[in-house]
Amino acid sequence: MITGGQRFVASPPAFSQDGKKLLVCTGCTVSIFSVSTGMQITELEGGHTDRVTSVVVVPVGAPSSKFMSYCWTSSLDGTICYWDFASAELIKKVKIQFPVHSMVIPSLSTIGSTEEGSNLYAFLSVEDINKPASEKKALHGQVRIYDLKNQKPVGGLLTETRNPEILYASKNGEFLGISNKRKLHIWRIPANNFRFDEIKKIKLHHTKKLTCLAFHSTLRMVAGGDDTGRILIWYNFGREKFAQNLQNLKGTKNPSDEVKPGVRNNDDVDSCTTWHWHPSEVKFLHFSSDGAYLYSGGNEGVIVVWQIDTGKKKFKPRLGSPLLYFTESPDPSLSCVSCSDNHIHLLKMPTMDISKSISGIKPPFSFPLKHEGSCTQVAFEQTTGLVAVSTEDYCVQFYSLFDNHEVSEVQVCKRNFQPADDVMLYVALVAISLDGSLMATIDVTIPEEKLGGLVCLKYWTRGSLVAEYLLSTVIYEPHSDAQVSSLAFRPGHNMAVTSSYGGDFKVWVHGSHASRNNESMQRTGWRCQSVGSYKGKPLTAAVFSADGSVLAIAAETMITLWDPDSNILVAMIGDTLSPITKLSFVGNSEYLVSYTHSLKPQLSVWSTSNLALYWSHGIVTEAVSCSHDESQFAVLALLSSPGDADAKGNGVIFFFHVEDPVPVATWTVTKAKGGSLAFLPANPSLHESSATNGVNQLLLIFMNGEHEYTIFNPHKEEDIISKNSRKSQAAQDEAERLGYTSIYGDLSNTNAKHNHFQEVPFAPSERPWETIFSGSSHVLPPLTKLCTSFFESLLEKRLENSNEMIIDADL
Repeated sequence: MITGGQRFVASPPAFSQDGKKLLVCTGCTVSIFSVSTGMQITELEGGHTDRVTSVVVVPVGAPSSKFMSYCWTSSLDGTICYWDFASAELIKKVKIQFPVHSMVIPSLSTIGSTEEGSNLYAFLSVEDINKPASEKKALHGQVRIYDLKNQKPVGGLLTETRNPEILYASKNGEFLGISNKRKLHIWRIPANNFRFDEIKKIKLHHTKKLTCLAFHSTLRMVAGGDDTGRILIWYNFGREKFAQNLQNLKGTKNPSDEVKPGVRNNDDVDSCTTWHWHPSEVKFLHFSSDGAYLYSGGNEGVIVVWQIDTGKKKFKPRLGSPLLYFTESPDPSLSCVSCSDNHIHLLKMPTMDISKSISGIKPPFSFPLKHEGSCTQVAFEQTTGLVAVSTEDYCVQFYSLFDNHEVSEVQVCKRNFQPADDVMLYVALVAISLDGSLMATIDVTIPEEKLGGLVCLKYWTRGSLVAEYLLSTVIYEPHSDAQVSSLAFRPGHNMAVTSSYGGDFKVWVHGSHASRNNESMQRTGWRCQSVGSYKGKPLTAAVFSADGSVLAIAAETMITLWDPDSNILVAMIGDTLSPITKLSFVGNSEYLVSYTHSLKPQLSVWSTSNLALYWSHGIVTEAVSCSHDESQFAVLALLSSPGDADAKGNGVIFFFHVEDPVPVATWTVTKAKGGSLAFLPANPSLHESSATNGVNQLLLIFMNGEHEYTIFNPHKEEDIISKNSRKSQAAQDEAERLGYTSIYGDLSNTNAKHNHFQEVPFAPSERPWETIFSGSSHVLPPLTKLCTSFFESLLEKRLENSNEMIIDADL
């Protein structure tokens, strides 16, 4: 079984100590990516059973330990794991008994800290599962301390909050903080082996809800961002309460207690400054390692760089989606930013140019309520094992299901990214032909005050590269003002059909005709060949048979069968309880599957030869997928009723043979709401034997409502596919970069020429001194090689296994 599609940005990533690897929390595992290639190297799995929430890399102290690669991870399963991520080996597992939402280990914040001489304390933000979730005002969040070395809790609770909050620690490990509503809670952490009662705490107040914070690298300065876009900077916090044993006050001001500009509630700070650029919530704050700049980001997709001394700012715009986290690498020339579209961009510092991107599958987005019934976000490409996902930024992302990485993106509509609450444009439908040579999309512009609405049908042809599609034809308002309900290609033909809620369907063909002025010039494109309707009823679904000879159109509760070439109505099939949502032919058989969404849901199998209902079930169906060659199909059903607003979205996958109403196999799944199914041919690189009795086995793909997917063989109880079967996607790591090369890169040209000449063999001729120095100087081998060969030609040579002496005749 293969799993993929996990969120890369659910938690902040972490760089390895040498800056060559990036550790990313991906579901219940930690994926390790190469910084130089952006590809996955290995994966830490088997330690957690729920989502990983934090990863803390153990810093390297002595130069002799530079090859050490250890990290701590926390998870919602209530455990903390200690890993050797160089060998992907689990070393230690600690049970906390509470879901851990965030973890910091202040004693590991600085290089040179060690775990052996003292206890190792982890500060945890956990969820109290003992309190009922129905209590709205209950304090479910707790901040606790845990001794990882002795595996026991330390003291009581530091604080309780309504929900678990993210923990922030200063770089020197001296301060710890959280944002809780309109306050910042800051603790001063004593040295190792401290007592619980030695921890001191202060609160900083604000008038708006605080969303994030960051500590200065050297000064006692803390920055907080709120939900209106403001950034507050408190100077010399804890000057009174934290004054004991604090000597590092260099660079801070000491105004009198009566004068505290910008300070509220007489907080224990010298002053407070407010900056404002972001129009909405501030997602992250991060001070640079030298303390001269502050980085901030939010929903507008722009990194703002603030100069601490002057308040001046510069920008890194056009990152394309809201920003979530900013992570600094031990390598000063590298950082990364995590975006809400499941992308992590590696940035060259200080210019912040994107060097590489780690691209996960983009998350789903919400359609307008009036348009949900006619929308689909997922289409599967059968020949290459790709899934096409419509995205919030008006693109179609092609994602490799077997390799779990992005292949390409097709921009359907060109628009600048502008964060907005109201969706005004979206890609409603995506369809791909069976051979993958054609793609069609429907994008919809929502009218404002009943003006400016537009439906656009676009046809695309495949380019020379994998998942490359070029725009072929644009058709505006293909069904006048009506919404398009379905879109399908005819197998083996350059033909497609669209149906609409306005009561008509259109058959489109791809053809060419000669230009009037020059007959040798050909114009190619898509045109409407025929139009059909049935009693003026809204047409809700359309599909071609496997051989392309029959076109089935759902007219609300009726199924009509048409000849796609002549556009003649051939037959009609019975009546359902409610309007049909989707139609699908079962392989090469005569059977047709339909399902409906209403208070009386129905899954039905129809016989086209008898024009009658074959069998049916009253189940809430979310998706149906049929195999193309066999008489089998899979159904994704929800366990809740259609009107259940509080449903958790759990479901069941039924695997049917078309002639038997009893399922062959069933699987229970989570997050089934909004999910999809597909049959794909097995990838030969996944396992040695992909055939049974000479017949290739199809794999079943289940993609849930959050675009996480699972690939498995529905014909076998045992999993025959493993993640380890995937081919390696990462090249060998580059040599360690230090000093000049860490900032400016390698001087590769000179080294390349030198290495090239060293590898060329040199064999002296019988009279080497006549030709050894001939030729252009820039193509001669190195002098060390030339001189060695020249002197060897003048001296006698003795063979080890022979008593003969070989002497040059001219000597």
